[in-house]
Amino acid sequence: MKQYDYIIVGSGIGGLYIGLLAKELGSVLIITKGSIADCNTRYAQGGIAAAIDKGDSPELHFRDTINAGDGLCNEEAVHILVNEAPDRIADLVNFGVPFDTLNGNIALTIEAAHSVPRVLHAGGDTTGEHIETTLSRKVAESKIEVLEDCLATEIIVEAGVVKGIKALDCRTESSQEFGCRFLILATGGAGQLYKFNTNSEIATGDGIALAFNAGAEIVDMEFFQFHPTALHLPGVTSFLITEAVRGEGGVLRNVEGHRFMPDYAPEGDLAPRDVVARSLLYEMQKTGSDSVFLDATHLSPRVITTRFPHIYRFCLEQGLDITKEPVPVAPAAHYMMGGIKTNTWGETNIAGLFGAGETACTGVHGANRLASNSMLEVLVFAKRIIEKTKKPSRRAPTTSKRDEVYHLLTKRESPRVRPVLNLSSLQQLLWDKVGIIRDKESLAQAANTLFSWQKSLPKPADRSSYELSNLILSGRLVTEAALIREESRGAHFRSDFPQSSSKWQRHIVFRAD
Repeated sequence: MKQYDYIIVGSGIGGLYIGLLAKELGSVLIITKGSIADCNTRYAQGGIAAAIDKGDSPELHFRDTINAGDGLCNEEAVHILVNEAPDRIADLVNFGVPFDTLNGNIALTIEAAHSVPRVLHAGGDTTGEHIETTLSRKVAESKIEVLEDCLATEIIVEAGVVKGIKALDCRTESSQEFGCRFLILATGGAGQLYKFNTNSEIATGDGIALAFNAGAEIVDMEFFQFHPTALHLPGVTSFLITEAVRGEGGVLRNVEGHRFMPDYAPEGDLAPRDVVARSLLYEMQKTGSDSVFLDATHLSPRVITTRFPHIYRFCLEQGLDITKEPVPVAPAAHYMMGGIKTNTWGETNIAGLFGAGETACTGVHGANRLASNSMLEVLVFAKRIIEKTKKPSRRAPTTSKRDEVYHLLTKRESPRVRPVLNLSSLQQLLWDKVGIIRDKESLAQAANTLFSWQKSLPKPADRSSYELSNLILSGRLVTEAALIREESRGAHFRSDFPQSSSKWQRHIVFRAD
């Protein structure tokens, strides 16, 4: 079994950034199930939030993040996030990320629930792609070993300490093992749980399943963010229309042309994402439509084509000129706030196992992520992971001091009629029963079906069967947590419990039996 100091699973911004930092301290292996370019990062149109302007401050950024998190943010983690943000931006600049500038200074924009402009972009709406390209080039120039088309299938743990990982070569379907001192999971989210989503096809909850099956704790899985504005055209895969379009002055209208967001929230089109997503659903129900319109036709065509070149070109390829026509949009699953429970150093309850990025839950986002905090979270806590490995814990660390309630995934009744299991039926089930608006009956039906599917699964043998198994486990965690939380808070909305409750100002944690 070949040994490394660091094994990193995932090749998004988190995996690449950690790899570049770790190579100064020891040997590094990056494992990725596709190519090094396959990740959610490159699809990130939004930018990175950081208080670098004279009119901004970490205190303001802290306040906005806490407000968006709806009572469940880990304040210690948020303080770390906002105070270390400028230094991590400097790291990206030093790596060569070409942030957009105005009059010689980094240009800043505003997005929903931010009190001031603090969002940095690169290439307008291609920020993620620019960061991914820059970091992957740096990795290619380094001596970091990258294993592509290789799916991590099992974490090797002995006496509560990580020893390595098992992986499947997706080309030959042969298995191999690798040993390590430190294992960092940076596998991204689980957006492929839902029929309509803005994620890459690689977002199948792999890190969640790996960690849970190894004995790590999983937290806050009921909080899944739905982006309100994804392109909605017949025959066209959901395509993200960044919130920054509304930040620049775009407005939402129903099919009758009425600007409806001021009817639902005082912030109007720049209300928090969960509010906007539900408002879209209500408006679509009122008008009997499957979409609403995002109207930016009153903006200068030059602003649209230079600020949102990727969106402009993509829509034009679909026959839609967004400088002249409003964009049909509808909500889609976007970001997983919950994940592998970590402390502020990225440590899990298993010594040597770390989580980074969307697959981890530092507690920064609480019940509802503030726009453009996700890539920042990756950078800030990735850096802290590397700092922690310089003085590693000799025993399993305490991951946090949050107010928590622990649960096991319990057995359930199998439904009398069980849908045929495939990716499409799984995505339809989650969209219909565990979506933007939830209730006990629908959640219970989904929980029973997911349990039955999981029980009937044959042992995975290839990439697609492992991914389906990982999605079912992730779906169970989302569904069971949503059933347990009998209130509405942030991105979790229960029509049978529409108000928030102080007794639920705590976190739901799952661990394997």
